[in-house]
Amino acid sequence: MKTTFRTYFNNFNRAGGLFYSVMILFFIPCLYACNFPHNHDLKLNDIQIIGSHNSYKKAIDRALMKVLFAEDSNLAATLDYEHLTIPEQLNMGMRNLELDLFHDPDGGRYSTPLGLKVITNPSHYDSIKMMEPGFKVFHVQDIDFRSHNYLFSEALEVIRNWSDRNPGHIPVIITINLKDEIIDHEGFVKPLIYSGNALDSVDQAILSVLNWDRLIHPDLVKGSFKTLEESILVKGWPFLDDVRGKFLFVLDASSTKNNLYKEGHPSLSKRVMFINVEEGNPEAAFMILNNPIVSHKKIQGLVRKGYMVRTRSDANTIEARMNDYSRWEFAKKSGAQVISTDYYVPSTFFDSDYAVGFSGDTIFRINPVRIIQ
Repeated sequence: MKTTFRTYFNNFNRAGGLFYSVMILFFIPCLYACNFPHNHDLKLNDIQIIGSHNSYKKAIDRALMKVLFAEDSNLAATLDYEHLTIPEQLNMGMRNLELDLFHDPDGGRYSTPLGLKVITNPSHYDSIKMMEPGFKVFHVQDIDFRSHNYLFSEALEVIRNWSDRNPGHIPVIITINLKDEIIDHEGFVKPLIYSGNALDSVDQAILSVLNWDRLIHPDLVKGSFKTLEESILVKGWPFLDDVRGKFLFVLDASSTKNNLYKEGHPSLSKRVMFINVEEGNPEAAFMILNNPIVSHKKIQGLVRKGYMVRTRSDANTIEARMNDYSRWEFAKKSGAQVISTDYYVPSTFFDSDYAVGFSGDTIFRINPVRIIQ
């Protein structure tokens, strides 16, 4: 089985035939999603999973990419990647997704991005859907705006529907990045800043598609303990077999947004998402440390204590272009429960075989820092 996973998907990328589509839809889901063994002693933080960074992202149109490379080749290179659809990723066994949200309560704020003027086929952008009110899912306003699922509600429905078809799956961890950075460039849309009401709306949007019973939420983990962190350090996370088929959301945001989100919700009481805060905070449970080389010892220490951590095996296409697996090796050995990548399959935009996977090309495994095998 050593070559099975990557061989199939390399061939899928290069040939795209019916056979490989069938492999994605039927064989791979059973092989990787169904066969992870039930173990009543394993807790949620006792495994390692691989997930995708900016999971919704479609490639930038090549005509627009040509313009971006001409203006700033270094920046353009960091944006030159794409992902399979979310169901295809989940069928492969990916159990971490990342969604970037732009606040658009009235609709239409991002319906005519600046870069639309130069792309080869404007019909590849759904301007009509972008007129609908609600959170939008894409990467960068006006330049990197193509998405498999433009609406947050639609992305959630796609994820829920996949879950309904695959009961008993390993929990899916979804990081939420709230985008409101202003790009100081003429003609670029200025995103709406996230207020406390907007953060409440994120929770409401999630609950409109996934009810509490489908979530691993802070109150579920906290139980009767005084704080969320105390429950993590004393009781620990739920047993894996008790939370199969569920979803865990993490807010990947600034301290300002974290403070707004937890205001009036001690230990994230009645909140949907966990937040990324330092050890020692009442809300500390899940942390995001994206550089496993710089933060290697820190991640290992947090994981041993019982916290969950997300890190990244690659960033900005750098490792993939250099075929450099050193960051991936540090990520694995760190024990971070979630390892995010842009390359579960190799790039089709430049010559590289870079793609990550555990031994046997699997997407999840027993955590080597938590469980000595």
